[in-house]
Amino acid sequence: MDTSLQDKVFVITGATSGIGLAVAELLTEAGGGMIGIARSADHCQAAELHLQRAATAKRVAVLAADLSIQSEVRRAAAEVEALLDTWGHPHLDGLINNAATVPFWQTLTPEGFDMQWALNHLAPFLLTMVLLPRLRAAPMARVVTVSSGSHRHGKLNWEDIQLLRHYSPLRAYCLTKLANVLFTLELNRRLGENSPIRAFAADPGLVNTELGLKSNSFIARAVWDIRRRGGVTPRRSAAGIAFLVSESSIQDSVEIYWKDRKPVKPSSRASNPQAARQLWELSAQMCGLAD
Repeated sequence: MDTSLQDKVFVITGATSGIGLAVAELLTEAGGGMIGIARSADHCQAAELHLQRAATAKRVAVLAADLSIQSEVRRAAAEVEALLDTWGHPHLDGLINNAATVPFWQTLTPEGFDMQWALNHLAPFLLTMVLLPRLRAAPMARVVTVSSGSHRHGKLNWEDIQLLRHYSPLRAYCLTKLANVLFTLELNRRLGENSPIRAFAADPGLVNTELGLKSNSFIARAVWDIRRRGGVTPRRSAAGIAFLVSESSIQDSVEIYWKDRKPVKPSSRASNPQAARQLWELSAQMCGLAD
């Protein structure tokens, strides 16, 4: 990671705990401005105060929004843009799509989407699209989407993309993490070689976070509580993500999938350009965007 980020501002989702908060800490400690987004207003207020105490720059805010709902994604993006203007910083230097969920029982959003599909995939897609003009305006910008090694077990069923007929929490999680990598692949293709924006997918590894403890199943929470004890600290995992969003030396890298600051080959399904284009078109339709 570049040692000083005094002239940069980043947005990160899921910023009040775990990996998201740890990434925000690293970037603000290096002088970067930070706009976090998370669901709980109380947690947002606490995280904002925490980050302001550690920050070397004073441009820190954490916004409350339920990113599983598309209207909330758009509202949060509008608030991000308003903050950038208030700070006299018209462009955005980096977007870290980190927020995710793994409900054991299938839950639908008010808009009728599967919760995992909505938060883990559609929210990063839509937030990136809405903030794209601000990213384009930066001299060098990054879009980092937090995927997982679980993407290797993911498979997109185009006839039941949200698993509405055959839901399984792990299958849904794996396919959304696969979608994260395919989104990254297609975003880079559409941006083109001369774009100031570079997109990467990050593999955080097994991390000791509270992600699984938010499940709507007691058994799932208990299993995750045991499993997470073998994981690395959020701070250690966050270092690799902070590197991807800020390191200038990798701006021209053609590698899209990274773990621990090193490129790793993703699965063959995640490297399929036809699937990436098809997923993009479907996602744009679901988000009410022109392709």
